[in-house]
Amino acid sequence: MEQRQMKVGILTAGGLAPCLSSSIGALIEEYTKVNPNIEILCYKYGYKGLLLGDSIKVSAEVRKNAKILFEFGGSVIGNSRVKLSNTKDCLKRGLIKEGEDPMKVAADQLVKDGVSILHTIGGDDTNTAAAELAAFLKKNDYRLTVIGLPKTVDNDVVPIKQSLGASTAAEHGARFFANVVAESTANPKMLIVHEVMGRNCGWLTVATALKYREFLSKMTFVSELGVTPKKYDVHGVYIPEMPVDLQTEAARLKRVMDEHGNVNIFISEGAGVESIIKEMEAKGETIQRDAFGHVKLDTINPGKWFGDQFAKMIGAEKTLVQKSGYFSRAAAPNAEDLSQIQTFSKFAIQCALQNKSGVVGNDEESNNALSVIDFNRIKGGKPCDIHQPAFQQLLTEIGQQKG
Repeated sequence: MEQRQMKVGILTAGGLAPCLSSSIGALIEEYTKVNPNIEILCYKYGYKGLLLGDSIKVSAEVRKNAKILFEFGGSVIGNSRVKLSNTKDCLKRGLIKEGEDPMKVAADQLVKDGVSILHTIGGDDTNTAAAELAAFLKKNDYRLTVIGLPKTVDNDVVPIKQSLGASTAAEHGARFFANVVAESTANPKMLIVHEVMGRNCGWLTVATALKYREFLSKMTFVSELGVTPKKYDVHGVYIPEMPVDLQTEAARLKRVMDEHGNVNIFISEGAGVESIIKEMEAKGETIQRDAFGHVKLDTINPGKWFGDQFAKMIGAEKTLVQKSGYFSRAAAPNAEDLSQIQTFSKFAIQCALQNKSGVVGNDEESNNALSVIDFNRIKGGKPCDIHQPAFQQLLTEIGQQKG
């Protein structure tokens, strides 16, 4: 296939991460360098735009100013949580008509648009859906090369070492808490709960806590006034990969409260969810789920649940629950992420032009080599490595059980 005949499609899907707009910019910039005659279409709001045929043709002006997108968080072309295999949900949203198959509607739109390369920027759900789409088209004698870029603040995609945007999310979560922690001076015996994103994986919670403590290590404190590192420190970290003995932890945290006058804990939004669901179901409450069958964590409120449990046992006079997720996931990428985004995007385009499909990433099962990983090997739910030295040191220093 000649390059001048190629047409590229780009879409972003799933939740936000600090890499989406910049990845779009990097792809546009690199394609323009390779061949400015390659037409680029951006589908608005992910698979929703693809189903509706709602796209934006990238103009010469956008190509010229693609670098500007490096400065933006979110997705300039929009995201949505649409599952192509969930016909009922697509019908309910008005994305297809009665009797239509979403996969065929999406495939027909790509054929109609003449797209031969599709770049999907998203997590495991986004990229496996793209793989199914490519397989569907192949059965119908239409060749579509699909190259995914891994996006998730959870950093939980197997077998990818580091997902785009995760580093930035941790940094901004730490900056968020660096301000929130000062609220402990507003009331005596304050319990501050920092809820961090991470449905099944505690990587972001751990990375955020470590980054925050890195900030603390560079600060000068005034002990005579009670401004001590211990008062501002992380006093507990609770993630899905580690069981929590509430009684034991409460006894430890009460000692912290008695000595320092406040307690600061970091909680992954997926921590303790099973216990919370059981409690809700026992009360006859309905558990809300999204199109992918995931529990809507904002309706569960793990941070509040943990706060309520601990507050009674440690004698907190006030509990403050703060969530950094929306603040951190919508940020523009930091220097580390931007460098990775540009490297991944350039490699993705090289592979796309060779008709190689898969997800770009450093493959943990192949010595972290930058590769196009087969879609069949991509899956979510990679657990956080709780044995990593930095996290083990954190637990040792604060006296928390190591699980």
